[in-house]
Amino acid sequence: MVETRGGEPGDGAAEVLDRPLPDGVRRRVVQIVSDGFGGLTLGELPAQLRQYARFAPNRRTKFAGNAMAAAVETDPLFRQRIGEKFRDAQPELAGALDAGSPPPAADPLDVAAAAYVLRPHGWVKLVTAAGEEAQRADAERADEESRAELERLHEELARAREHTRTETERLRAELDAAKRETESLHRKLRSALSDVKRGEAALRKVQAEIDAVRAESHAQVSAAESETRRLKARLGEAEAALEATRKAAREGRSVEDMRVRLLLDTLLDATQGLRRELALPPVSVRPAETVDAVEPGRMTPKDIANRALSEHDPAVLDQLLALPQAHLVVDGYNVTKTGYPQMPLEKQRLRLLGQLSQLAAQTGAETTCVFDGAELAAPVLLAPPRGVRVLFSKPGVTADELIRQLVRAEPPGRPVIVVSTDREVADGVARAGARPVASAVLLKRLS
Repeated sequence: MVETRGGEPGDGAAEVLDRPLPDGVRRRVVQIVSDGFGGLTLGELPAQLRQYARFAPNRRTKFAGNAMAAAVETDPLFRQRIGEKFRDAQPELAGALDAGSPPPAADPLDVAAAAYVLRPHGWVKLVTAAGEEAQRADAERADEESRAELERLHEELARAREHTRTETERLRAELDAAKRETESLHRKLRSALSDVKRGEAALRKVQAEIDAVRAESHAQVSAAESETRRLKARLGEAEAALEATRKAAREGRSVEDMRVRLLLDTLLDATQGLRRELALPPVSVRPAETVDAVEPGRMTPKDIANRALSEHDPAVLDQLLALPQAHLVVDGYNVTKTGYPQMPLEKQRLRLLGQLSQLAAQTGAETTCVFDGAELAAPVLLAPPRGVRVLFSKPGVTADELIRQLVRAEPPGRPVIVVSTDREVADGVARAGARPVASAVLLKRLS
């Protein structure tokens, strides 16, 4: 739509644009104004543009674009001066616009911007056509971009479908593996449950056996208690009879004395006859003397290997030796090689036996020292010290085995103390009822 205000009917200055200037045309107009801006004096510039007179063209376009567009729109004189500069710069395009025939090859935006500044006849149509052309170009560009975006989205969709398919296959494979693993775990669980049931059955069986053993033990304890009560009753009767005998003796009952003496003589004769019948020898040996071993000077003893050390308080040894009828068994070479391994074997034996003799005299405990005689080439001529029994192991028998034989020979309940750092020896004698003590404890006690 074109309106005319004042002037002649064909004057382009009278035409008015009834719509906003298209963005593309506006940018070209601002560029034309910026290019002609530098050719004007400060007085020829509108007041609002004078502050940008010294700006570079690119900074002027950036910071004064809106002001220059407003000045071209509202100040005809300024627009005319810019148009003259444009005619000087591009006379061919300006002449074509004045003739009403813009070059077909020219950019529509450039033609519209030049027409907006020069205001030839029909410039509004040129600006409107350039805006529509720009809109069509924008629409085509947007359409191209939309098609490109659509193709990109199609490609992404295809990739996503492929990825989804691949991921689905992977997840399906993982699901199958998980199912197989679950089945395997179920089988293992069923097997474990079966094992648990069998274990519970075995536990019930063992519990029943334990209950039976307990019942039998209770019965045996009851029988033992009954026998104890019976023996106590008989003991009471014997004590009563003895007291009656003593009373009769005090009262001078000669007949009763004769009867009691006769009873005692009968018992003594019966005891002596029983001893003769059983051929019981007098008790002259100790249990340790019944163990088959080599005494000094009769066998060829051999060396023993070094043992590990174990630190304890020597006061424990004193407490053990203070027990009634205590028997101290010493692993000889184990102690000497723990305390003074640099000495010759003979001096090791003499030193240890001398110290053990003093210990036996102090404590009064039975003392036996065992040496390994498996690999020595000649018999050991040794006079055992007072209070110490000295034994060497036979060929093919180690000192450790000889110590275990000594422990097994003792009656249950007798305190037996075995001095050795050998863990195997200590564990073995502990199971047999003896008390193991480390060699370092004995060495500390002897020092």
